[in-house]
Amino acid sequence: MNLSKTYTVHFLVLSVLLIIFLFANVSLGSVTIPLKEIFNILSGGTSIKDSWETIIINYRLPKAITAILVGSGLSISGLLMQTLFRNPLAGPFVLGISSGASLGVALLILGSSIFGGTLLTLVFSNWGLAIASSSGAFLVLLAVIIAANRVRNTMSILIIGLMFGSLTSSVISVLAYFSDAEQIQQYLFWSFGSLGNLTWTELTVFGIIYLIGILGTFFVIKPLNSFLLGENYAKSLGINIKRSRNIILLITSVLTGVITAFSGPIAFVGLAVPHLAKMLFSTSNHKVLLPAVALIGAIVLLICDSIAQLPTSEFTLPINAITSLFGAPIVIWLLVRKKKIYV
Repeated sequence: MNLSKTYTVHFLVLSVLLIIFLFANVSLGSVTIPLKEIFNILSGGTSIKDSWETIIINYRLPKAITAILVGSGLSISGLLMQTLFRNPLAGPFVLGISSGASLGVALLILGSSIFGGTLLTLVFSNWGLAIASSSGAFLVLLAVIIAANRVRNTMSILIIGLMFGSLTSSVISVLAYFSDAEQIQQYLFWSFGSLGNLTWTELTVFGIIYLIGILGTFFVIKPLNSFLLGENYAKSLGINIKRSRNIILLITSVLTGVITAFSGPIAFVGLAVPHLAKMLFSTSNHKVLLPAVALIGAIVLLICDSIAQLPTSEFTLPINAITSLFGAPIVIWLLVRKKKIYV
């Protein structure tokens, strides 16, 4: 079997697994719904119970689609950052974009008592949280882009991103110090991450911005492959380093920003999935890796969300806890078994 056929088989298997886990995710929940009814509802039919149709269409299906968008988006962002910085420990949040989004939400929730009742009216609105998060992420993105155009060393951008993260964390700590317990608890719940709070309208906006970020990756495949051997090699191939770097930073920021805005900061996936994809496909070609990490990331988050739902229970565990608790031991085992760090 040649290499291209091997990749085809891998992608076919991953696509089938994605469909299986998508259906499994929709099937699980606190309310038990017969499989026949789920098939009927998803195929456009009517259910014998209106409540079952409402649960599937208005809650479980949007949540499953959100898991696919978040998992694939974070995984692609992680791959872009690991390639750009040539660092296996880089993830989608190293630029400080997520920290900026967290600061925006912190100003909305924790700052409502400081800045008055105007902000308080937005705290309980999903759109209010999304706008606050997006605004914080955009401001950090703007600062990172300005810094990227002033420094020549790519590693300096990584350090600048980490400094922005530390700065925003400090501001959040100050806000938390002057906030009451209820506000701190509400911010803490947001920081756990959530996939199940989006309406179809919000999911549509999320999907459009996500699609814009994904389309941008098609323009950076060649630069990404050349960055693997260093910026000097990329220059020898005629790659515009500054422009390519800015595009990669912008794509990562758009994906990370919109995901954090609508789902909160979700850890682990963006860091670990690129390594899983490289081990499975045994290649560093981003023409293969980009769709691979998208599929694997979507599958991983669907599995984690299915576990977090605690089937037949009314309780839902924080998705952040499950992604790390479930995924980290697997990645550690795979890396130890392979005895090689994939960059």
